[in-house]
Amino acid sequence: MTLASEEQEASPPPVPAKVDGTYIWLIVAAQFGVFVAFITPVAISLAIRVGQLAPGHEEYLGYITGAGALVVVLLGPIPGILSDRTRTRLGRRRPWMIGGTLLGVVSLIVMAVAPSVWILGLGWILAQMGWGTVLGNLQNSTADRLPEEQRGRVAGLSGFAQQIGPVLGVVLAGGLAGDSRLLFLVPGAVGVVLVALFVVVVAEPDSRGREHAPLTARALGAKFLYDPRRHPDYSWNWLGRFLFYFGLTLNTTFTAFFFASRLEVTVEEVAGLIAVLGGFGILATAAGAIGGGFLSDKLRRRRVFVLTSGTVFGTGALLMALAPSTPLLFAGSLICSLGIGGFAAVDQALLLDVLPERETDAGRYMSITGFATSIPQALGPFVAPVFLAVGAGGGEKNYTLLYLVAAACTAAGGLVVLRIKSVK
Repeated sequence: MTLASEEQEASPPPVPAKVDGTYIWLIVAAQFGVFVAFITPVAISLAIRVGQLAPGHEEYLGYITGAGALVVVLLGPIPGILSDRTRTRLGRRRPWMIGGTLLGVVSLIVMAVAPSVWILGLGWILAQMGWGTVLGNLQNSTADRLPEEQRGRVAGLSGFAQQIGPVLGVVLAGGLAGDSRLLFLVPGAVGVVLVALFVVVVAEPDSRGREHAPLTARALGAKFLYDPRRHPDYSWNWLGRFLFYFGLTLNTTFTAFFFASRLEVTVEEVAGLIAVLGGFGILATAAGAIGGGFLSDKLRRRRVFVLTSGTVFGTGALLMALAPSTPLLFAGSLICSLGIGGFAAVDQALLLDVLPERETDAGRYMSITGFATSIPQALGPFVAPVFLAVGAGGGEKNYTLLYLVAAACTAAGGLVVLRIKSVK
């Protein structure tokens, strides 16, 4: 190896130029659309369909969402790894967004017309693969394009959009609960339009000239893993995210059933109430996501905001678990919204700050980070029934214990990031 080549390898990667407002607003809108289409089923639509197809079997919802997340654990990094190496006139990321959107539409149709719980579960697995691929490549785009000074604010706006997307979906679902087809297809149409807008308007460089070593099956398998000792800060961020999203999964998967139990109404009846509460939660989520994201850029501090967000969410979950009255139950939900917004925004900016090998393997490491959300989504629904069954009897479920565990996990997720050294 020559001295010149050694110096070239030692030199830091080029700093990305600042992106313009068009890119920012369109990528935020596209992520909003994906979450309207993709998370609405988790928030309410799947619960309604499970209630229609298998009355009295709430546990099936956990099995369906868990199975979908398990598939993501097994296959999730592949689209990111392959998109790093995609060579087309449209660039590396856009072809995967297009294909993922098409598969996502198919998944929503399958869930809308499913004649059984098994087909409903298959539809959800397809949704995880399709919409998950779209979201992953939108986030890969931010890793490719954003300079450090814009990461917090874009993550804040994106985090806000990702949180209010399901809220809008629940609002739509509340008015469409009587029609299982529209329950899935109307939120899906929102996702298709906004993703298509990003793909059409935002240009991506032609990637046909990029070079990479051939990707064998063995090399592909090896890219699912990495050495945590080489990238300790990335690893601590991964662990903090895992703990937070495990607690979040425990908290949100059974929200409809939890509220129905506490308020002594049916799941269909609670949909409208959750929609109203979600509307108020938009303000709390905005405060956490946008406020946290912009302030973390301005103050050049990430860890304290992630710590605070995890603690805030834990406090809200604790209040929900122990609330002696409906107003306090609603207050806990709003506090959780504040914590979700802050964590989703600033932890995403923190991830981009510590992301390894950004120039060559950004999609790979962003996908590995996806394990920190997909594994909790896979484990949480299967673990939750254990907590729900503790001390329960007569058809009742121990939601109090479930939400206490959720509170502990999210607070721990905030604490872990204090171990990161390269970012303040």
